[in-house]
Amino acid sequence: MSGNTQRTSASFRVPSLFVQVVLATVLGMLVGILIPSIAPDVRWTTDLFLKLIVMAVGPLLFCIVALGIIGAGSLKTVGRLGGRALLYFEVMTTLVLCASVGITMLLGAGKGIRFVPTPGDEQLVATYSGNAKHLHDRGISDFLLSLVPHTPVSAFADGNILQILFIAILSGCCLNHMGSAAAPVITLLESLSALFSRMMRFIICLAPLGVFGAMVTTTARYGLDTVLHLAGFVLLYFVMIAMFIIGILGGLLKLCGLSPLRFARYFREESAIVMTTTASDAVLPRLMEKLEALGIERQVVGLVVPAGYSFNLDALSIYLGVAVIFLANATGTHLTFWQITTMLVTALFTSKGAHGVPGIGIVILAATLAAVPSIPVASLVMLLAIDWFVGIARAVGNFAGNCVAPVVIGRWENKIDLEQAKRVLATH
Repeated sequence: MSGNTQRTSASFRVPSLFVQVVLATVLGMLVGILIPSIAPDVRWTTDLFLKLIVMAVGPLLFCIVALGIIGAGSLKTVGRLGGRALLYFEVMTTLVLCASVGITMLLGAGKGIRFVPTPGDEQLVATYSGNAKHLHDRGISDFLLSLVPHTPVSAFADGNILQILFIAILSGCCLNHMGSAAAPVITLLESLSALFSRMMRFIICLAPLGVFGAMVTTTARYGLDTVLHLAGFVLLYFVMIAMFIIGILGGLLKLCGLSPLRFARYFREESAIVMTTTASDAVLPRLMEKLEALGIERQVVGLVVPAGYSFNLDALSIYLGVAVIFLANATGTHLTFWQITTMLVTALFTSKGAHGVPGIGIVILAATLAAVPSIPVASLVMLLAIDWFVGIARAVGNFAGNCVAPVVIGRWENKIDLEQAKRVLATH
């Protein structure tokens, strides 16, 4: 009897977080259609989920950006290698951001939606929607001054993402020049990063709750038509990430003399982990180990991978480009050339330092939207219900970009053993 009980309990498994989110999405859609009057009563679930994310994201963002700069080492020491790596990162992120904006404008994504924000929507996003507001309302000099907080603590207290990024970059640069005296601070930052990463993983377990509330609210207010448009947004983003991985990254690997298919199989286990958790921090040590096994010199791997995790976020740049144009179309907002340019520059800045963090995309998008105030920031509430699914492609795309970057830089610097790389990949 006890044996049967043990077998029964052993055979029962809690569904994965991905399955839970899918079930929450379907259930929320059904409830929104069948019982739309219940929407105001479940709105608190989305509010709770977002507030928890905002609570933890500031300290975590500070730690990962500062540690990314420290991990990159002194650019004076690494010389040409560091310069070329940063040049590659910026060229890639700028290229894919501009391409995503152009393709989304060409397809007219979001034009079938007629979104009108409510006071509830504005209150929901008010916690983190004003990060880049001064770029439009005031001059560029006032915007630059607004990047500097009154005190380091005030940036975290206000949840101002851009000010937190400024402090993180400044701290990372200073710690790089402090030598051994910085060791205790770096150890503290690593511990804090681990703490808030773990906290974020606990918070993300509530994703089904937040997705359920957002889907009920969205379906009840806008009906199935809007849900279908949101599904189209997800499909468009997945297709663009696939084009980026297969077309751009695959082409770069071909130019470097490696097989894209074998390269993808080589990192299949790490890709599966990133896909299911929508976070890439857990596979960072294994990624660096495998890249060195391919014959890439340790100096290249040690510089490019940690720096790339903070500065080479191609998939996030694609998301920001698609999302801003989608929301502009959904709200009937006409964007001028100057507004689009402002948005692109802001997106390139705000996208830095968001690696491997589940749920941070919506926060970075809010900061980017604030650069174009004519788009109601409250409109991003539409994307809350699908952010988890978008996060899958976003995490995989960023991870793929950071797998390929060391290969490209290694080939550029002649610091990769191509014969060894081909031998290793041939076994996969």
